[in-house]
Amino acid sequence: MNAPVASENDLRLVADLVRSESGIQIKESNSYLIETRLGPLLEELSVSSYQQLCQRSRMDPRVLNRVIDEISTSETLFFRDKTPFDCLKFKLIPDFMDKTAGRAERLSIWCAACSTGQEVYSVALACAEVLSPAELARVQIIGTDISDQSIRRASSGVYSQFEVERGFPVDQRQRYLERDGDRWRVRENLRSIVSFRHMNLLEGYEKLGKFDVVFCRNVAIYFDAATNRDIFERIALQLKPDGSLVIGASESLRDLNLVFERQEYMNSVFYKRRY
Repeated sequence: MNAPVASENDLRLVADLVRSESGIQIKESNSYLIETRLGPLLEELSVSSYQQLCQRSRMDPRVLNRVIDEISTSETLFFRDKTPFDCLKFKLIPDFMDKTAGRAERLSIWCAACSTGQEVYSVALACAEVLSPAELARVQIIGTDISDQSIRRASSGVYSQFEVERGFPVDQRQRYLERDGDRWRVRENLRSIVSFRHMNLLEGYEKLGKFDVVFCRNVAIYFDAATNRDIFERIALQLKPDGSLVIGASESLRDLNLVFERQEYMNSVFYKRRY
């Protein structure tokens, strides 16, 4: 069965469903996502129309999860943009170590909307490069995402040759990766300090605990202004005193000046909570 062409009404129905359940906006310019990502799902579920798919999604959480999975999964790669990881290695981690000198405190990091995990493992590798084994054992990194499918992949720590070649440093592969057939598996020295959890950013974050650093990069583009304000104000509440927030290179928190203070380090930008 060939997937039907998505009409304007189909776009509206799917967009309304996805926005109400996840906050993610599907813009008209991205209407192709419906056919390319949900078209195969129609065939798999033997559903004849996008309208019927929306109806089943509202009645069956499993179908709804599949729809959100397909729409929300975004492109990611290791060490994307590079400068945030340099900022972590040479500014945020040293500042934390200086602040906690003589105290065995954990360095806690949250990667929100982590997709299939490349950012989380990039953060872990950055930590491993500047911390001793004993210090690294005190690092705790959690990655969260709304997509169950992405969380399963991230938790496996297994990536294709193509994915590894997209950003993973060649000179670090033998130290942090091991061959798994024609794929690569992240070694235990990184996997031991990371964990993954399903999370919808529209829901509460309190159970995650408090963090020294939060990465929430290239996320704001998927939400409207009001949703972004709500998300980042609640992220601020999860930061420890003097905690830092790292966002995408093309993103800005200029509308949240009362909550965050913009900081610069070399070619990177990060934010401190003001209270």
